Amino acid sequence: MGIEIHPVFVRGAGEFEGAFATIAKSQPEALIVQPLFTEYARRIAEFATRYRLPTISDNPDFAADGGLMTYGTNRLDLCRQVASYVDRILKGAKPADLPVQQPTKFELVINAKTARAIGLAVPQSLAARADRIID
Repeated sequence: MGIEIHPVFVRGAGEFEGAFATIAKSQPEALIVQPLFTEYARRIAEFATRYRLPTISDNPDFAADGGLMTYGTNRLDLCRQVASYVDRILKGAKPADLPVQQPTKFELVINAKTARAIGLAVPQSLAARADRIID
């Protein structure tokens, strides 16, 4: 596919400026933000908008904080699955005997305002599949 991945790791707030400088210097075509520093989502989104970089994360809050889009598991559905496990364990089931479950519901959230800010047209076919569009 011709995709090159260049990871940039950030362990805390003091490392963002250096990471942003590294990213800006390499001139990427997009950013995958994973895992997301929730408290720094807006800062990451502002950087990406300044450099006109499309961004994606699996955290639905990222799009609400200015990131271009998120695609990931539906957290409410995951909480329901966890609650079911807790209920079974409290009723005496052994955790090791419980089956491993995969997420079944995923969400696509697109921030149309961010798309316009970075000069990106969201294809109608993608917008039609979105669970939520932020404008």
